[in-house]
Parts: sequence; C-alpha cells; structure tokens
Amino acid sequence: MSTIWIQREIRLPAKRRGFHIVTHLIENEIPELELLECGILHLFIKHTSASISINENADSDVPIDLESSMNAIAPEDFPYRHTCEGPDDMPAHVKSSLIGASLNIPVTNGRLNLGTWQGIYLCEHRDHGGSRKIVITLQGSKGE
Repeated sequence: MSTIWIQREIRLPAKRRGFHIVTHLIENEIPELELLECGILHLFIKHTSASISINENADSDVPIDLESSMNAIAPEDFPYRHTCEGPDDMPAHVKSSLIGASLNIPVTNGRLNLGTWQGIYLCEHRDHGGSRKIVITLQGSKGE
C-alpha cells in the first residue's frame, strides 16, 4: 500500500449567521478521498469568528437550536471590552473558542466515516462574516 498526503485551501461561500451543513462542499473539494482505503481528513478554519463542528444533519431544527444556544451562552449585550469591530464580534470569538477551529474525521473505503446522522457544519458567528477559508489535509493508505 502507498501513502498519500494532500493539502489544499478552499474558500466556502459567505453564509448568514448560523449553522450550515457543508459536508458535500468539503467532499466535492477532495476527489482523492475515494482513493483511500484507510485515512484521516483534517479540517482547519482560518478564522477567529467562525468555527467548524460535527453534529446532527437530519433535523432542520438542530441548526436553529444550536444558534439559539450559542446566543444564550455568549450574548451580544454582555459587557465585553473588545467592541471596536461591532457588537457581534466578541461573542463570535467566544463561540469560536467553545466550538473549535479544527476537526479530524476518519476515512474508510473512500468515504468519510461519519455516523448516520452526522454532518460537518460551518458555524458562522458574525452577521456578515464573508467567505471562510478552510485548510483540508487528507492523509491515508491507498487501496491497491
């Protein structure tokens, strides 16, 4: 078996504030995925006011509830000191720190080995965050 390493930076389109399933957008950027028998996909978001997560991908209430929960945990009306970039900026940093900037996902037989109800989310914490950069690193053993 041979080992491959692939790394590229992609840009996800701008999304409104909230939780957005981007599994297929990510998969479409790594056609080499299907070559791997066993491996790992690492994702890293290059921003401090957005994050990435894995969560339930079937019920449309989940992203709404996730957004509501994050807003309750890090509300805009909290007395933050860092306010020069607008009222949604510091809460976005808090949310990003809580959720995280990276994911590791196993790859098995050419597919992401996610659970039945799992999807990859872009968690946009700003009202107008813009497009987001993700570094994709794919490593694994090719089937022969």
